[in-house]
Amino acid sequence: MPADLTELSAAGDIPRRLFFYNAGFLRQPRLRRILQLAGHDLRLGLPGPDDGVAVWGRSPYAGRGEAVAQRRGVPVVRIEDAFLRSVRPGRMGDAPLGLMIDPVGVFFDSSTPSRLETLLSRAPLDDSALLSRARDGIGRLKAADLSKYNMHDATPPPAPGFVLVVDQTRGDASITHAGASSATFAQMLTAALAEHPTARIVIKTHPETAQGLRPGHFGPRGPDRVTLLTNPVSPWALLLEGAVAVYVVSSQLGFEAILAGHRPQVFGQPFYAGWGLTADRQPVARRTRRLTGTQLFAAAMILAPTWYDPCRDRLCSFEQAVDQLEAEVRAFREDRAGHVAVGMRLWKRGRLQAVFGRVKPLMFQDDPRRASEAARKTGRGLLVWAGKETPALSTDLPLRRVEDGFLRSRGLGASLVPPLSLVTDDLGIYYDPGRESRLERLIASPLPAGGAARAGVLVARLVAAGISKYNLGGALPDLPPGYRILVPGQVEDDASIRLGAGAVRTNLALLQAVRAANPQAVVIYKPHPDVEAGLRPGTVDVAGLADVVARGADPLALIAAVDAVWTMTSLLGFEALLRGKAVTCLGAPFYAGWGLTTDLGPVPARRSDTRTRPDLLHLAHAALIAYPRYFDPVSRLPCPPEVALDRLASGDLPRTGVGLRLLAKAQGRLASHSRWWR
Repeated sequence: MPADLTELSAAGDIPRRLFFYNAGFLRQPRLRRILQLAGHDLRLGLPGPDDGVAVWGRSPYAGRGEAVAQRRGVPVVRIEDAFLRSVRPGRMGDAPLGLMIDPVGVFFDSSTPSRLETLLSRAPLDDSALLSRARDGIGRLKAADLSKYNMHDATPPPAPGFVLVVDQTRGDASITHAGASSATFAQMLTAALAEHPTARIVIKTHPETAQGLRPGHFGPRGPDRVTLLTNPVSPWALLLEGAVAVYVVSSQLGFEAILAGHRPQVFGQPFYAGWGLTADRQPVARRTRRLTGTQLFAAAMILAPTWYDPCRDRLCSFEQAVDQLEAEVRAFREDRAGHVAVGMRLWKRGRLQAVFGRVKPLMFQDDPRRASEAARKTGRGLLVWAGKETPALSTDLPLRRVEDGFLRSRGLGASLVPPLSLVTDDLGIYYDPGRESRLERLIASPLPAGGAARAGVLVARLVAAGISKYNLGGALPDLPPGYRILVPGQVEDDASIRLGAGAVRTNLALLQAVRAANPQAVVIYKPHPDVEAGLRPGTVDVAGLADVVARGADPLALIAAVDAVWTMTSLLGFEALLRGKAVTCLGAPFYAGWGLTTDLGPVPARRSDTRTRPDLLHLAHAALIAYPRYFDPVSRLPCPPEVALDRLASGDLPRTGVGLRLLAKAQGRLASHSRWWR
């Protein structure tokens, strides 16, 4: 950031020690932690001459701190939520992801300037890198459907052509300090009716009003042509898919309306009014600068807030805050109705409960028919381990198939090491090319704004840190010189072979095909870790077919040492692609058929559409970012893949419990007598 912009973003020194006088600071550990990481020491008592007083915005209790600050002659620092806050409102218990820490004023109080207004008035806001971040940020919020609060779902908006009138909670400080009152809302509705005499008027209630937490200004009965919308419809869907005009007093939805291309009619004096982007019924005389929506976003979302990463417990960038919120919102949206889980082995249930049971605890059922009955009775969906789906499961209920993700753990699933990532698929499952999967659809869909850059950074970090699916390590054997081909063995009865292999379906047949096509090459065979551990079938006699058997070797070291990889459907082929190696597929894994591999197997014709030719970063974004869900075992929160990568790279992972270790030993003893572990 340029030096002059850094100076403006500070907009005044904030004392290190801040004294507070309302219980909200005591009740909210996240709030105290963000302030601490920002360099502040929260105290009780009386401030000295070099200290300050912290108050919450213009809350009813702020007067206590203001009075102390005035008597002691010290500055007041006002704290407020940033514009991307959480899944649910704070009154429902969710902690914020960011704060506005303001020694000048508060952004919603138009009577005096604020730190944000200072940025909007004076900062250059023409730095190309900053504006590029802002454009990508706007695109990401639209694509991920993120707003300040995020309890909305896929409920469709009203039919297009309506005028959107935005309600707020009665008596909120953001109304009274924006030069408005309860009467202003009646005036706004009257104006909307008069200025659009034939249009339908849709009044959008505030999320807190819809949840019964605080009343709004409009009741269910109103004039003809007026509808009160209390359903959890996405703000972006309203703005982008139906509204022909937007009327607001001081709601943040007016800011989002600007980003969606509207010029909202504004009846109060919110932070986004006065910059040439709104039709202002009460202009703020001192705001004379003309800005673009991108510049407004850059100041309000990137420069002004202090963002927090709750998984890594540190301050972070706007983009990292979006990463985290996106993970939390996805988990909430997919799990809000709850699940009945079926086909889940006992040792997996603790992790599954932690990942999928945050909103409503999972109900586990072993019998598919009973699972369907329970789901129908409780209004839940079905969650089934991929491969355990049976005809007894009702097809008229929402169903998601679950499997391990591609950045899984330090250790094998067969050794009962819990996963950091799980995929959920409502269409199919990634290893079954016989039907479209959610991953396949993501690969064929356009990337979100900034997606390629994010994937590029993630892949570079993954490669540099030497991270793979299981991260087992191991010594690299001596390898003969020559053109080296790595052949990863697989579990021969694995679902990816049964469903995704072609004519070549065994490790022996794979080695024979490689040797026949490459008689002079140095063939290196890497047995599958589960097969090496004696837990799954797939042993093979490689005599005359492989030059080296790399037992216990680090697969990533092997990839680095070879020229090419030949595989049926192994994930190691994907890991080789990420590391720039040539990959030949004799089956149809998810990464085959897109023009990135040499395909000798039965790849589905639907992947051959030249209009959807993804590059490697597009494939990586779909497989590593958009498709899986990640769980941080340290913070026990949904997290983005970058956090999972950090955990795998550092080894900062809780140890497997004694119970699971004993079960793993028992599983090993029984492996030759039973197939229950599958």
